[in-house]
Amino acid sequence: MSEKKRKLFGTDGVRGLANRHPITAGMALKLGRAIGYRLREQHRRPKVLIGKDTRLSGYMIETALASGLVSVGADVHLCGPLPTPGIAFLTAGMRCDAGVVISASHNPYEDNGIKLFARDGYKLPDAEELALEMLLDSDELAAFRPTGTDIGRAFRVDDAAGRYSVFAKGAFPKACTLDDFRIVVDCAHGAAYRVAPEVLHELGADVVPMGVRPDGTNINARFGALHPDVAAEAVVKTGAQVGIALDGDADRCILIDENGTVVDGDQLLALLGQRMMRQGTLANGTLVATVMSNLGLDRAMRDVGAQVVRVAVGDRYVVERMRADGLNLGGEQSGHVILHDHATTGDGLVTALAVLGAMVEEGATLSELAACMTRYPQVLKNVSVDAKPPLETLDAVQKAIAAVEAELGDDGRVLVRYSGTQNLARVMVEGPEQGFIEQAAGRIAATLEAAIGG
Repeated sequence: MSEKKRKLFGTDGVRGLANRHPITAGMALKLGRAIGYRLREQHRRPKVLIGKDTRLSGYMIETALASGLVSVGADVHLCGPLPTPGIAFLTAGMRCDAGVVISASHNPYEDNGIKLFARDGYKLPDAEELALEMLLDSDELAAFRPTGTDIGRAFRVDDAAGRYSVFAKGAFPKACTLDDFRIVVDCAHGAAYRVAPEVLHELGADVVPMGVRPDGTNINARFGALHPDVAAEAVVKTGAQVGIALDGDADRCILIDENGTVVDGDQLLALLGQRMMRQGTLANGTLVATVMSNLGLDRAMRDVGAQVVRVAVGDRYVVERMRADGLNLGGEQSGHVILHDHATTGDGLVTALAVLGAMVEEGATLSELAACMTRYPQVLKNVSVDAKPPLETLDAVQKAIAAVEAELGDDGRVLVRYSGTQNLARVMVEGPEQGFIEQAAGRIAATLEAAIGG
């Protein structure tokens, strides 16, 4: 079943402005009923885990989802605020039939979302999401009204954060500590505001916490992975060895080295990938990245005899390719890193702990480790469009792309694609010289605008 057929679910669940369709209490209740009903076909009394980030609207969505689930006979286990990867881990660990995360990740607090995990801790396949959509307004679901003891129950999982902490610390070498480290950790006033500082403190670090006072409206606001300059300033000011900037649901991170320099997801993949290659643990000598990852990542992995395969933008597509090919490292430039030997999804805290472990074991600073990759200059231009005809049908655009590619040769690349959520075409040009790629991206963007500009 193709993703184009889905109307409610996007590439990462259902997302939108809270209290407006589709992120309403009514829709959440109906979705809860559909989830519970589908699971009930397989299990007499399904068990569903629900977690969330710190958005004000999380209360509304959580209550509605739980009501819908118990109304069709499912038992609900409520975790409260917990990182998305924590919900994935606990879904499998508690042998739940599904996990639900209420979060809009890096979006502002006014937005919210609902994403689903299957019982194995992986994001729900497209076909299952489509089946839920088809069930939502069906007579079959509307008529299903259990009574008496067939109605479900709701429970609070009081030790969810503790369970996740133990899991996350498994990514850090058991024989090591962080006793000599001062670490700035910016939790974006999000889901990791308690657990991330606690884990680092328990491992021995002198922790400088930031973004740890959520009020329901300040998630991602001037803090976290979207604003790493805040943590970078704190690293320099406090003399910390490293900074960790998480996003609202803590499934990704950006690191900051001891000089206050940002280290993005591509650089994290490069340093982890090279290290795993040297240790003989990088499966098939291959890591998975997206079409947006920097060309410098390919060069860095080629230096150690490894390769990079690319997929469409979205961490779910990275994981799908990893599972299909039996690979154990992948991620995105934005900081989603999947260490598949440890986790089923991107995990900002696990990623940070893996890098910290490398720093301790190799006796190296983050700047020294990150130097394994040289970033190629990259320019991204957005073009408003009225329509989205297949790009290969636009002759003038194809000629402009081909001309730039010919000039770049093997020292750069061009990527032109449509946004999946906006009326935009995105032009990305990468190469060794900033001036040339800016001019080249401008040429392609102007040709696109002339062809289909809005």
